[in-house]
Amino acid sequence: MDVLLDAAAQRFGTPAYVYVADIVDRRIDMLRKALGHWFQLSFAMKCNPNPALLRWLEPRIEGLDASSWGEVAAAQAAGWSPDRISFTGPGKRETEIRAAVEAGVGELVIESLREARHADRIAAELGRRQDILVRLSPARVPRGFGDQMAGRPSPFGIDVEDAPDVLRALRDLRHLRIAGLHIYSGTQCLKPEAICENWAIFADVFAEIAERCDLRPERLVFGSGLGIPYFAGDAEIDLAEVAGLARPVIDRLKQNERLAGARLVLELGRFVVGPAGFFVTRVVSVKESRGSRIAVCDGGMNDHLAAAGGFGMVMRRNYRMHRVGGGVRAERIDLVGPLCTSIDRLGSGVELAAVDEGDLIAVHMSGAYGPTASPLHFISHPMPREVLVTGTAMTDVTPGWNN
Repeated sequence: MDVLLDAAAQRFGTPAYVYVADIVDRRIDMLRKALGHWFQLSFAMKCNPNPALLRWLEPRIEGLDASSWGEVAAAQAAGWSPDRISFTGPGKRETEIRAAVEAGVGELVIESLREARHADRIAAELGRRQDILVRLSPARVPRGFGDQMAGRPSPFGIDVEDAPDVLRALRDLRHLRIAGLHIYSGTQCLKPEAICENWAIFADVFAEIAERCDLRPERLVFGSGLGIPYFAGDAEIDLAEVAGLARPVIDRLKQNERLAGARLVLELGRFVVGPAGFFVTRVVSVKESRGSRIAVCDGGMNDHLAAAGGFGMVMRRNYRMHRVGGGVRAERIDLVGPLCTSIDRLGSGVELAAVDEGDLIAVHMSGAYGPTASPLHFISHPMPREVLVTGTAMTDVTPGWNN
């Protein structure tokens, strides 16, 4: 891997994100082997909307989850048929809903009655009937998730206690068709038992809502919640254990006559692409300051907000990283970026092979929530390059918006 990262840095410059397609392939294969007999896959493109990566993924993943009209448009430009795209998000503007219905998106994910009424009126004007998924917000999320989107006041979806009344109102909207139900209530979980407990909550909610509202959903979307090991001490989630714990949950769901015919969809993002990406930055200078050794790098918070601890991390922890090329002697060092702010810090007291000016540092788990989740324009430093490695080919896939 170091040979590849060094070659990418030499050829395209730094800072750079390097995405290794073979790793993505292996992760998709892992998911298929463990869970594919139950679930189709839907990729949440917000985690990495790089157009070249989306094109590469198109024949490998059944569906795509877009969270804005901009993402829907970008997905279509990357070759995705609109009928394979679902459009979610709690703040859809009327113009976005109109554009999505006009484009023929597969499903509009309804997160409020307001959205549904706009969509119904627009579909009526266009002489269409739009398929919708109703996003539900459960009353409880198990412990163990890095981010919870339900179990408390939430902008996401319709609270389960309100769902029967909302669904009755939805059924009166004649230009919408309730194609299924959707739940994504928590993310970044590394505990199989918590993930499957959460899926059991989903199954119970789906069954209750289907019974109370006289529904036979065609599609049930499970927010996967599958996490990745960002930090030292984290372990990769065991998909075989997840599958074993999930079996009785799925069996029970399939025994419900209202749910038995539904297509199950696992929606996920970072689990697929996160470990396939490396953020590569070059050390510009090294200094000693009051007993600490500090490496100033050409990439920082502006390029990788998540690694700097600014993307939902309650307590800042160092991402896994290494000095490209390794070395015998180790040291503890602080890694900072080039910005004129004290919060531009990639790592504190990181143990690495001895670092000198000109060395390359690779930050792991950087294939998700990288450039588009970062304040790229802050202080006007050069934009990071994005490089896609497919087999032996290495291509600069930096989107136009980064240039």
